[in-house]
Amino acid sequence: MPLPQAVTPGPELQNPKAPGKSQSLPLSTRKSNSMKEPNAHPGDTVKPSLSTLKRTLFRTSLPASTHRPKDDPGLFRRSSRFLLRSLRRALDEGPTEGHPQVTAGPEKPPSATDGVSRQVSAGTRPEDLEPQAESKSVADLITERKLLKAFEQLRHLETRLVADNASRTFAQDPTAYARRAMDLCLHYDGMAAEIGAIVREALGCEGADRAALAEVAQVVRLEEEAHRAPQAGGDFLSTPRHWRQLWADTVRLSAQERVQQAGAGVAPGAAEGASDLAQLLAELGGLVRRDLQKVRLEMQPAYGATDFPVWETYLRAFHSAVAQRLQELARGARGCEQLYVLLDWAANVYGSPDFLGTPDLALPTEPLPPLLEPALWARLESDYTSFLETKITSCFDSILRLEQSRWEAGEDDREVLQGLYHAPLSIDVHMLVAEHVKAAGAISAELEATTLQICARALCLFVPRFEKAFLASAAVSEWYLGAYINACAELRTSLLARFPGTMKELEKPLVAATNSFQKHLLQIVQQDMQPLFKALYTKSWLTLDTLRPLMDKVVDFAQHLEHVTPPLAQGTLQELHRFVVRAYLGQVLRPHERFSGLDRVNASHKMNLDAQAISSTFQGLGSKATWLDQAILCVAEILGETYKDDIQRHLETLIQSYPDIRRDHILAILALRRLGRRRNQNLLQHSQDLLRAARESRPAPPPVLFEEIEVRASVDVLIACI
Repeated sequence: MPLPQAVTPGPELQNPKAPGKSQSLPLSTRKSNSMKEPNAHPGDTVKPSLSTLKRTLFRTSLPASTHRPKDDPGLFRRSSRFLLRSLRRALDEGPTEGHPQVTAGPEKPPSATDGVSRQVSAGTRPEDLEPQAESKSVADLITERKLLKAFEQLRHLETRLVADNASRTFAQDPTAYARRAMDLCLHYDGMAAEIGAIVREALGCEGADRAALAEVAQVVRLEEEAHRAPQAGGDFLSTPRHWRQLWADTVRLSAQERVQQAGAGVAPGAAEGASDLAQLLAELGGLVRRDLQKVRLEMQPAYGATDFPVWETYLRAFHSAVAQRLQELARGARGCEQLYVLLDWAANVYGSPDFLGTPDLALPTEPLPPLLEPALWARLESDYTSFLETKITSCFDSILRLEQSRWEAGEDDREVLQGLYHAPLSIDVHMLVAEHVKAAGAISAELEATTLQICARALCLFVPRFEKAFLASAAVSEWYLGAYINACAELRTSLLARFPGTMKELEKPLVAATNSFQKHLLQIVQQDMQPLFKALYTKSWLTLDTLRPLMDKVVDFAQHLEHVTPPLAQGTLQELHRFVVRAYLGQVLRPHERFSGLDRVNASHKMNLDAQAISSTFQGLGSKATWLDQAILCVAEILGETYKDDIQRHLETLIQSYPDIRRDHILAILALRRLGRRRNQNLLQHSQDLLRAARESRPAPPPVLFEEIEVRASVDVLIACI
């Protein structure tokens, strides 16, 4: 980096052969103001020399400071502190004995100390220095970034100055030594500033200046060899200048500058959308990736075989800078989307093994610190889950509104997928849960478990709300009920199988909703069939086929069940089978007309035919409720039995097959048969003993049939009881 030229140039290194001219250390911007003034003026004292020195230190520090961030004091400030300490010690000691200090009048300094940065002192041979005509000044070498040559000259002048000081050459004029040491200090500081500029520019330019970086590494190594330890006397000269630390600090600061520049034009606000933040992070990732690839492929080879930990230093510098940038972004992140974008980028983009895009990029031997502190990460996850809980509840509300819009629009196109009635409800719920659980699982297992619990709680509240809203709508039909039964079955099968531990609490509301939909599905067909049962066990029933319309309703309803998931379709069909048998028996046990004689025998025969028709119809439809086949047949045989002693056998068969039968049902059957009082009492007593024994021998509750049949106490029943 070129150094700005001074307004008033100072004396340059002179040819020792030229008469009347002295050799001095050339300076550009970093020359002290003392070089603009004569060495002595009438009336000069030590006090104005100190004032001049302070102004010089202040002014010459300005150019160097423009290349450094505010938090880096620079080597110049440290070197100036040591230099002032040396100067004060020299001034306190004062002139040596026999050499009084000049306090007034014009000063005529000796030739060895003429000029601010004179190179030739007592005992120095002129032929040891190159003439000015054949070499450039140190300032020009630094400006041209010929750091090795500049360091060699500075080191040579420093060695000479230390030797002169040790030989007490400056005993009469300690300020001359201080000014010449200050010149060296300023040039060393200028070289340090140029080293920092080279290191900073290496990342910003398109191609790294390998020659300049190689010189930086060599100069740093040479300086460490030249200045191995501080001087015992506290003198600034020959003191280590810690350029290796300067290099590391510059790497760190340049990485921070680069990271802060990424996405400078993007300002993510508190909006719900996260596109701005995603764009910023994408730019940040691309910049870090390109810079680190450049470090590995271009800059690290430039340092050659030096012991500079180039890759590790740059990697840790960028890692620290990215962590600082993410902390700043985390403070301004708002909403579920922005929080997730931030967490996902940290965990999956930056934390990906192929983030740098090159598999041969090695990581440091020691693991990098976490990108986000555990406390900050926990806070971000907590904020994310809080927003997520509200968002998931809102998503379920949207699903409900979408289904309601379909009901209101009257959409009943009977969509069938894989042979089953289908509603989008199941797919919407599955996508909602799977999307959020998968996204959370990509960040951490803990966040995945928390998200799954949020989804389970929200779904447990959604299912009963959805059930209530649908049953209260005008869209209740066989198609919708079948589709929602299938949806509940799909949710139970998939969610409970995939997340058995977390989704176990979801089983109860899903089972309740399924049963409710099945019940309403049966109610539709039952309401259509109920009036047809009134024609049974009447005079016209004896001669007409009043059962056919009932069976036609059953067959039509079974066509809907073909599009319901098989286990639930089978259960619904069995419930319909039980309803038909129960309603048939209820009509028989509560007759509007009573038959006797031949009509009773014909009624018994008709009931046998109906029982066979009901059994064959449901078996043809696939019903497995064969336990219902004996109910109507047993009652028919009791009514048509001509040998009264066999009635007890038929009653035993009925009680054993249906232990839920009660005393009232047996009385109603006996009333239809119209037996004598004594026989009725014997049969009733025997039936009660059988019922008691059946209840005691069955630990599990029996299937329900007669228990749901209500019989009224008629005169005939009362007569049968007496």
